[in-house]
Amino acid sequence: MIKLEKKQVKIVSILIAVIFIGSVVAIALTQTGNIASAASSSSVGVIDMQQIMASHPDRENANTQMEALQAEIEKEFNERSAGMGEKEKADYAQQCRERVAQKYSELLETLMTSVEAAVKKVADKKGLAVVLDKAAVVYGGQEITAEVITELGKK
Repeated sequence: MIKLEKKQVKIVSILIAVIFIGSVVAIALTQTGNIASAASSSSVGVIDMQQIMASHPDRENANTQMEALQAEIEKEFNERSAGMGEKEKADYAQQCRERVAQKYSELLETLMTSVEAAVKKVADKKGLAVVLDKAAVVYGGQEITAEVITELGKK
């Protein structure tokens, strides 16, 4: 076994520490470089779905249809439920709510289909592989909300 003096042990320990710290710094620099380049040339798009839905050209029409349906169902309910008992009224009210919910789902599906088509078109133009809602992204990605809203306006 080799016997080392205290001074030699200190030098070897310092040398090992320097190599370790240098390795950690090198790894950190290479990882940081990858993140920066990935963010600038990202194939991930980011959209603000709430802003897109609020700006959708068909949103006002869908709201008008829902308001008309709700008024129609409310009038129908008031006319038909006049002679009903409490249980019958409750059952009929549930049926009316289900009709409103069904219509809402249909209208929302129509809006979402057009949004998805616009997102796909913009993503294809920009060469994006994935598009996420802004709420799910902490960092990175290309913001394409404005382009999607413009694409929706073309239809």
